[in-house]
Amino acid sequence: MITDIKIRRAVVCLLCIGILCLSVCFLFSPKKDFSENENRYLTRFPGLSLESVLSGEYTKSLNDWVADHFPQRDFFVGLKSAAEIAGGRRSINGIYVAREDYLIEPYGSPRNTERIIDTLAGFYEKIDKSRVDVNLMLVPTAVTVYSDRLPANAPRSEQMETAYTIYDETGIPAVDCTERLLDGASQGQLYYRTDHHWTTFGAYQGYLAYCDVKGLIPVALESLTAQTVTGEFAGTLYSKINDYSHKKDAITVYSNPEDVLTVTYIDTGEVTESLYNFAYLEEKDKYSLFLNNIHPLIEIENAAAATQEELMLIKDSYANSMVPFLTHHYRKIYVFDTRYYRDGPSSFLTDHEGITDILLLYNMNTLDGDTGIRGIY
Repeated sequence: MITDIKIRRAVVCLLCIGILCLSVCFLFSPKKDFSENENRYLTRFPGLSLESVLSGEYTKSLNDWVADHFPQRDFFVGLKSAAEIAGGRRSINGIYVAREDYLIEPYGSPRNTERIIDTLAGFYEKIDKSRVDVNLMLVPTAVTVYSDRLPANAPRSEQMETAYTIYDETGIPAVDCTERLLDGASQGQLYYRTDHHWTTFGAYQGYLAYCDVKGLIPVALESLTAQTVTGEFAGTLYSKINDYSHKKDAITVYSNPEDVLTVTYIDTGEVTESLYNFAYLEEKDKYSLFLNNIHPLIEIENAAAATQEELMLIKDSYANSMVPFLTHHYRKIYVFDTRYYRDGPSSFLTDHEGITDILLLYNMNTLDGDTGIRGIY
């Protein structure tokens, strides 16, 4: 006869066996340094010292290490997120779970607007405007353009109010791509569902806005060669929300068959004929295929360009997917990531008299904390 005592003993035995199995798995399973799903380095085993024990830091670090290396962690983390979404939760780890399978990053209250204005205005003031045309493009992100997809009661984004303040107070002629993006929303996918970047179609809308301001005749999208290089892109927002069952993105790249390109990565000395490094398709960070990830300075020469003009592009990673459209219009494009370029674009401009245009391009969600702004002198 089965009694309550036997049932309780059986449950206790099963729990003990389960805990023992998990402990054995934990002890003998290989420990990873990096989580591709979460796109971050995992906690390392903490060093033991009297100071860390007394302060409680050792215990905290040990708990973090155990949590990061728990057996089948990705499965359990994904299961937790899936359960929260199924239960109706629409904000996880600070990311909106929006309509049509979009993950959208909110726009926080800006803290460094005055510093950004001072830096940009100071840069613009020093430019010889009789020689060089300068433009500023501040790109709204999905939280603004795809506001209709946000969960109910999500606060309204004030991205563009901040952008217009920066445009007005710096005095730099604006390339406002907002209307182009809003108009293009019905024609194609402007932002990745799992990542904070715009898609190449979204970047094309930014390019059209640039052509509007500069009086350029844009290259028709239909005249370019399109190639969908992956359907398995899981971006930064996917990593933050940890819903590993979420629908992934496709990445499409465009090339102009008329271009004759020489792309030089100044820091490594590598020279190629392509704006893309398809080796990144084998990695988690597939967006890095555009312009071969991060480089302080890239020089792009197009022997078949429509003009002999030269562009200085000071940018964040949003610009990487817009460059392939710009190459038609410039014999040379100098691409600066001022987080890593130490010599200052201003001095570079002085030494390169062929430069006719400058474009500063940043997206609004990362502008507030972008350390590259401080390096544009």
